[in-house]
Amino acid sequence: MEARVYGYVRVSTKEQNTDRQYEALRKYGVPEDNILTDKCSGKDTEREAYKALRNVILRRGDTLVVKEIDRLSRSKADIRNELEYFREKGIRVKILDIPTTLTDFPDDQMWVLDMVNNILIEVLGSIAEAERLKIRQRQREGIEAAHRKNVRFGRPRAEKPECWDKVMSRLASGELRTVDAIKELGIKRGTYYTLIKRESEGSQ
Repeated sequence: MEARVYGYVRVSTKEQNTDRQYEALRKYGVPEDNILTDKCSGKDTEREAYKALRNVILRRGDTLVVKEIDRLSRSKADIRNELEYFREKGIRVKILDIPTTLTDFPDDQMWVLDMVNNILIEVLGSIAEAERLKIRQRQREGIEAAHRKNVRFGRPRAEKPECWDKVMSRLASGELRTVDAIKELGIKRGTYYTLIKRESEGSQ
């Protein structure tokens, strides 16, 4: 069975651009149809496209190409485990930013390649993990600073329209139906019921 080459691209958010990684993989020779992408965090390996590649698509003799080692994961332990998994399954991993990976060495010198790769992978894995921890620290510091400034996160709290009391009085008297009251208030149905619930809880 002919060996195949697949590429994997990962960015942390949907807003980030994948062009740089795609270009590197295509330049290396990975068919565009064989490039799978995830747009989510690299904190672990629970990613849809990656799991499809790892557990379903790739088979012995195939090659997986990524631009950087932290595309696999930002956890050093995960990186080490994944590379070991691929080694055991006979799947070759090419990391474009580690030029020695998959270099053809004579059989009696393969230990040299393995040693160099292991050192590079250990160093780069440590850098990737440190970067993830740094990002988390910055996020924590940002949230703490925002809290000190009384910045609220999530959806803004729904506020009553100025005409709320007047419209609710007409609703209570039977002059308006609920659907008409919502229209006069100029709010969405969900917002209306949120305000009703809040008012009810406040009166208890």
